[in-house]
Amino acid sequence: MEISLIRHGKSLLTDNDTITCLKFKEWVEKYDYNGVVEESIYPSDTLEKIATAKFVLTSDLKRSVDSAEILNPKVKTISDPLFRETELPTHSMRLLDIKLRPSIWAVILRLLWFSGYSNECESLSNAKLRAKKASQQLIDYADEYKSVVLVGHGFFNMLIAKELQKKGWKGKRKAGTKHWNCTTYSLLS
Repeated sequence: MEISLIRHGKSLLTDNDTITCLKFKEWVEKYDYNGVVEESIYPSDTLEKIATAKFVLTSDLKRSVDSAEILNPKVKTISDPLFRETELPTHSMRLLDIKLRPSIWAVILRLLWFSGYSNECESLSNAKLRAKKASQQLIDYADEYKSVVLVGHGFFNMLIAKELQKKGWKGKRKAGTKHWNCTTYSLLS
């Protein structure tokens, strides 16, 4: 049995102008509802896993759904919000109207999130519980279909990978975070 975790492609949203933390929330909404950039080539292991999988899942976010379709236009997928990316907290204070690029806000807010700050979003501990549930759902599908692919998201795929490893699944210690990267975990039956 095997479970492969693929990270979605790079977002079509290229807006990288400096913005305030309050505007960052709007930027994330745009990011969530944009598709992905089609590349000229994709990693061969990613293409192989999605072509041979007996069951393919995605999150319900457009970049995940579109990525699965780009990688294998013939594949039928099941989209489930259980596999959505972990959210970033928002900040209601004006923070002195500091303007930073969205990528910098993402790093700052992710660090705050890892430190326990989860204003208006799922906490790290709740995300870990959701990853535990998601990993069990993937295991159940793998038990039935033998080869399962999830086209998901960087941080949430990492949390799922940790849960799979706790349950005895073997693979890379860390799930890859590069766009289109595929990390496979297996369990000998």
